[in-house]
Amino acid sequence: MAGDQRTGGMVQRVTSPSTRPDHRVLVVGAGFAGIGMGIKLKQAGIDDFVLLEKDTDLGGTWRDNSYPGCACDVPSPLYSFSFEQNPEWTRFFSPADEIWDYLRHCVDAYDLKPHMRYGADVQGAAYDETAGRWAVELAGGETLTARAVVTGVGALHRPRLPDIPGLDSFKGRSFHSAHWDHNHDLTGRRVAVIGTGASAIQFVPQIQPAVEQLDVYQRTAPWVTPKPDREISDLEKSLFRRVPAAMTAFRAIVYAVLETRALGFAVHPRFMALIERNARRHLARQVPDVDLRARLTPDYQIGCKRILLSNDYYPALSQPNVELVTTGIERVTPTGIVDRSGVARPVDTIVLGTGFQVTGNLTRLRLRGLGGEDLADTWRRKGAGAHLGISVSGFPNLFLLVGPNTGLGHSSMIYMIESQVAHVIHALRLGEQHGGAVDVRQDVQDTYVEDVQGHLDGSVWQSGCSSWYIDETGRNTAIWPRFSWQYRQRTRRLRPHEYAIVPT
Repeated sequence: MAGDQRTGGMVQRVTSPSTRPDHRVLVVGAGFAGIGMGIKLKQAGIDDFVLLEKDTDLGGTWRDNSYPGCACDVPSPLYSFSFEQNPEWTRFFSPADEIWDYLRHCVDAYDLKPHMRYGADVQGAAYDETAGRWAVELAGGETLTARAVVTGVGALHRPRLPDIPGLDSFKGRSFHSAHWDHNHDLTGRRVAVIGTGASAIQFVPQIQPAVEQLDVYQRTAPWVTPKPDREISDLEKSLFRRVPAAMTAFRAIVYAVLETRALGFAVHPRFMALIERNARRHLARQVPDVDLRARLTPDYQIGCKRILLSNDYYPALSQPNVELVTTGIERVTPTGIVDRSGVARPVDTIVLGTGFQVTGNLTRLRLRGLGGEDLADTWRRKGAGAHLGISVSGFPNLFLLVGPNTGLGHSSMIYMIESQVAHVIHALRLGEQHGGAVDVRQDVQDTYVEDVQGHLDGSVWQSGCSSWYIDETGRNTAIWPRFSWQYRQRTRRLRPHEYAIVPT
């Protein structure tokens, strides 16, 4: 927006950063990563930046996912920025609407609204070596330029739709859990849920009491452990408001407890035995039916896929109006679903709980670096990889938040995002000190990626299951395979010798 600023009786026209064509930094995405980046840019004295958001509101994952029972599976004390902790969480595992409210609060508290631009759907970006600028292409044909581009597009926002014969022929109502149809009342309906991942185990118990019949189609049984959820008392909230140090200490305790789980993930799979015993006891306690329990028992190493948390999923599956179908889906008909054993089940609603397109997420943007090199082509040839999961050689002043091998299986991604954001600030300063753009050296990147992949070899994630951590080449390009504090330690300081300066 443009506005009038009055100075000494004169009217001076001021143009908001969100409408100028050229900027110091463009940030793609307004979820946790983009908002965290915006806050730290302002705190670093970099005010000429824009957060480009393709939708009409901020929030990313927590805007898109509004299905019944949607909540975080990371404890609330850790699911906030360390510099803006939230004493108002109502539960130990915060519901989605509270997280969305928290993000709005952050935007207001750090005055990011003037930097937000909604409806800005980034299609790609190309580095202009002559101008030393990134040209960022928006849907509709508009182009913005910037010295640097930071992508914070996240991983859980592009629904993965299953390739099931006949799905398009279904005459009832069907939708993905990330696009929940709140106008479609499920009361008294025959509902099929396809998928038993992190979303399904939250919404299945919520809809089960209302529907007439619920058919849950499971391809692979997930490992499920108890969810230690509870209300956070008014007394606790009052303490956190009045004594922020108490909230910080509580956060540190939660972090330390979660970090112990990395012993199994990052050190040796044998340390997963305790978690597996807990999961098996949980299943035995909650599912007395021997046949149902057998079909709900995973056949792969715990931790190979995402471990899920729930206290009410197993009891919901044990209800008389629920059938767990494990024979696979042959096809969808206009009136129902036929499984691979030939049984046809009539339904009037299909809910797809089939997750998201995680691997390959960044390559949906056409990113072209030095010499016109396309990032998608580079990663197809070599596999997705980036130095610290942030920088790719040949793409100066392009920074990836939640890039390759920065995901976690045991703790909070907000911790990782803060580490990445701090590193990006260091890189921007280095480039500007030398009057150019920073470009990580190829040998440095290769050494780092090889080290990460080496740590993944023999880990629980490589124990043979099929998961969204693994890309089409069979490489795990999603997970950071060590303790999260080790990533913080590695990104805390930028090593200038690892980068070349590209003149601008």
